[in-house]
Formats: sequence, structure tokens, C-alpha cells
Amino acid sequence: MGGESTWGAEPGAVGLREVVDADLETFLAYEHDPEAVRRSRFPPRERDAFLTHWRTRVLGNPDCLVRTVTVDGEVAGNVVSWSAGDRRFVGYWLGRAYWARGIGSRALGLFLREERTRPLYADPFSGNTASVRLLRRHGFEDAGTDGEHVLLALRTPAADAEDAVR
Repeated sequence: MGGESTWGAEPGAVGLREVVDADLETFLAYEHDPEAVRRSRFPPRERDAFLTHWRTRVLGNPDCLVRTVTVDGEVAGNVVSWSAGDRRFVGYWLGRAYWARGIGSRALGLFLREERTRPLYADPFSGNTASVRLLRRHGFEDAGTDGEHVLLALRTPAADAEDAVR
């Protein structure tokens, strides 16, 4: 999909679009935010490792579905799905300025329209209660634990996922 899909026309419209190389510097800055690191328990990568990972393993992998999240055209973060073994996972990362505003919910709802694989898994850090709550609002259910992470699964189509967050 080459165009940008948006959530309504109101100010603060959330959209998804294909990732362009210029987005990566913003993603890197978001990954290095100390509060985001604390909440996700994901160690930030050095710039070269980050860019190599994104350019080869994410953008260079035809199995990955990856979108830039925008708010009023500004880069707010990303949403990605990928396969690991026999499971398909989804993950997302937003800049702190975009937290607690419904943007993650809107972006995930839009993404789930594109990513139709079910079951679809997510494994947020158990202490990241906002992320766990967001996923559950979209129909993800407990599927186990993996150390400090909760394994959640979306087993049914999310045809009207945006209705869950209105």
C-alpha cells in the first residue's frame, strides 16, 4: 500500500504509511528515550546497529509488514509484524509525545486491517500495563508468559478494530 490511511479528518489524525529511510533517525531517537526503555525493558541499540537492523532485517525482509505511524503528518512511531518460528508477531513503538492520547490504539486498529494473519501474537513487558491494556482492547488474549513478558494472541479477525477504541 503506497498511500497513507488516516483515522478521520479531525486534528491529530492518525495515519499509517510506508517507512522511508528518513524515518529511521526518528525511530532511533524514540528507542533511546530513557522512559521508553524502562517501560519496554528493550535495550536501545547503538546507531549503526539500529540502522543495519532496520535496513536489512526489517525493511529488507519481505516477510515484515512495517508502517510509520503519523499524527498530522509527523512521524509518531512505527508498527511492525514479523514471523518467528511458526508464530506471527506484532510490535509497535511510539515517541513519548504521542503516549496516552489514543494514538497507539488508532494506529494498531489501522494496522490490524492490513495484517490479517491470525493468530497474531504480541509479547510486551508485563510491567508495561498501558501496552498490555491496548492489546487487550483490540482482542488480544492471554496465551502464556515468557519470563518478564506476557504472551498475548489475537485469534479472530479484527474487522472493526477501531470500534474497540472509540
